[in-house]
Amino acid sequence: MAIPIPALAHPTAQDLASDLDLSMEALSYTLDLAGQMKRTPARFAQALSGRYLSLLFEKPSLRTRVTFELAIKQLGGDAVTCTGPVGEREPVKDVARNLERWTQGIVARVFAQSTIEELAQWSHVPVINALSDRYHPCQILADMLTLQERFGKLEGLKLAFVGDGNNVAHSLMLTAGRLGVQVAIATPPGYRPDAGIVAQAREMGSILVTQDVAEALDGADAVYTDVWTSMGQEAESAERQRAFAPYQVNSELFGLAKDEAIFLHCLPAKLGEEVTDEVMESPRSAVFDQAENRLHAQKALLVMMLG
Repeated sequence: MAIPIPALAHPTAQDLASDLDLSMEALSYTLDLAGQMKRTPARFAQALSGRYLSLLFEKPSLRTRVTFELAIKQLGGDAVTCTGPVGEREPVKDVARNLERWTQGIVARVFAQSTIEELAQWSHVPVINALSDRYHPCQILADMLTLQERFGKLEGLKLAFVGDGNNVAHSLMLTAGRLGVQVAIATPPGYRPDAGIVAQAREMGSILVTQDVAEALDGADAVYTDVWTSMGQEAESAERQRAFAPYQVNSELFGLAKDEAIFLHCLPAKLGEEVTDEVMESPRSAVFDQAENRLHAQKALLVMMLG
């Protein structure tokens, strides 16, 4: 008998533009289904037979592109990929209205959140945010699956994110916080996450934002970091290197967390900057589990949204 698929957060919405577009029911369902797909992939080999995805990439991509292409293909469908700026040759609304005629879903990895929102506004097929400057919801689904596998639960865990208050930090607060994970964000002055998103997240979960690394890592089950300078911020690189130097996840900083804490990174990593090779390559590093779980989490997401 088919498993009933829960509705998204808003009855009229069919998009994943931000983390909050997934209701708690849909979020739990996605993680449960991702686990099933990882254990028994053959059961789902034709779940999206005859379905096709449009993949739009403004930014270079390894994990996002490969895992979304493989996800749809392993579910019996296929994907077409377009690279380059979205909306440069023709308006974003026209891009959306063309792609909806040919494919059953649009996955976009872009610079501006406004591009995702405009695609969603004009498309009648689901639009999935594969990364924007504001949110990274697909990554955090993989992260939650990784934590669940490592600890057997999510409720009551503490996750410390160290570095830039960026899209990953935003999505961690909005998703991990709702799932019962205590989220502590440690950033240098001037690099705090968006105050509006922090306020939203605090209404739904336990969120700490601090400049104090020791406070953030105290009792942490997982320590997460990301690059100090994202694509599009290259002009700020020298300034960011100075600001973030005390926030490097090295053995000393990692030692502030629990002895059994794991290390997380959404990749790619710049070794010697936000993390040292010693931490990255340690037995407690789960970064490649996270990368693998992008595939399984996104397969579940696609079945829920396109099935």
